Amino acid sequence: MEELKTGRGEIFTEMDSDSMRNYFRNKNKKLVSKETTVKEAVSQYIGNGDYIAIGGFGGVRIPTSVLHEIVRQGKKDLGFSGHVATHDCQILAAGKCFNRCDAAYIVGLEARGLSKHARKVFQSGDIKVTEWSNAALSWRFKAAAMGVPFLPARTMLGTDTFEYSAGKEILCPFTGNKLLALPALHPDVAVIHVNRADVYGNCQIDGIIVADDDIAKASKRVIITTEKIIDNEEIRNDPGKTIIPFWLVDAVIEVPFGSYPGNMPGEYFSDEEHLLEWLSVENDEERFVEFLEKNIYSCKNFNEYLMKNGGIEKMRKLRRLEKFI
Repeated sequence: MEELKTGRGEIFTEMDSDSMRNYFRNKNKKLVSKETTVKEAVSQYIGNGDYIAIGGFGGVRIPTSVLHEIVRQGKKDLGFSGHVATHDCQILAAGKCFNRCDAAYIVGLEARGLSKHARKVFQSGDIKVTEWSNAALSWRFKAAAMGVPFLPARTMLGTDTFEYSAGKEILCPFTGNKLLALPALHPDVAVIHVNRADVYGNCQIDGIIVADDDIAKASKRVIITTEKIIDNEEIRNDPGKTIIPFWLVDAVIEVPFGSYPGNMPGEYFSDEEHLLEWLSVENDEERFVEFLEKNIYSCKNFNEYLMKNGGIEKMRKLRRLEKFI
C-alpha cells in the first residue's frame, strides 16, 4: 500500500497488534470477584510510565475518585489520551502526572472556560503532544479493539491537525482514493466509571457510551468504578445491557457519586459551583496549592472529598437537578 505523507507527531503506545492479541489471549478470564478499593487498584494496576485512557465524555461520567488517587499517590511520566478530556485533564495536570499526550480536546472545560494551570503545563514544553481529532482517537481505539494495526478514514485530511498527528496518508488499494491510516491505540490502563457493575466486572452504562466499550477492549488492564454493585443474577436477567464484559476487567470498586463534580446521566448533575472554583483558584498559585491540599492530598479517600464539598445534602441537590432540570 503506497504511503504518501506522514504527520510529524509521535506514536506513544505499542504498535505490534500480534503481540497485543497474544497478551489478551493469555489474560485471566476466570469468573472471580475483582472487588477492591481505589487505593489498591491504583497501586496495583497503574505504574509510573504507563499510558492511561479515561472513560466518559468531557465532564460526564468520569472516574474522579481514581484520578484523585493517581495524583495522591504521585504517579508520574504517564501517557494520556486527551479524548474530550476536560476535568480529568485538569486533575492530572494539577498533579503533573503525565509527560505525553494524544490530544484531541484538552485544557478547555467547555462553556466553563479554560484551565489556566493545565494550559501552563502544556505550554511549558514538558509534555510531548501528538494531535488528533476526536473521531480519529475513537477510531484508533476501534482499531485496537479489532486487533488490527490501523483503520483507514478520511478525517483530518488536508488539515493542520493531520500535520501534527502521527497518521499516514495512503492510497486505497481498491479505489485509488487518498485515505488516512490511523494507528491502533493500546493503553496500558483504562479507567472507566459506570452506572452499575457486578463484582466480576460486567458493566452497564446509561446514556452515551462514547468509545468506552472499545477503550476497554483495547487496554491491557481495566479499572472500573461504579455507582452501585449489583448481583450477577441481575446482569444475567438482561444481558443485552452489558456494555463491558467481565473478562476485560481487572478491578471493580463501588464509588457512589464517583463522577462528582462531573455529571452522571440519570443520577446527578455536575457541581458547576465547584468546577468554577477550580478555575478560579488556578489564577493564584498559593490558593491553588491550598485547594489541592484540601481536596486531594489531605483526603484519605473520595468520600472525604465529597464531605468537604457539601456531603450528602449537596449530592441530593445535584440528584434533584439531574432528575428535574
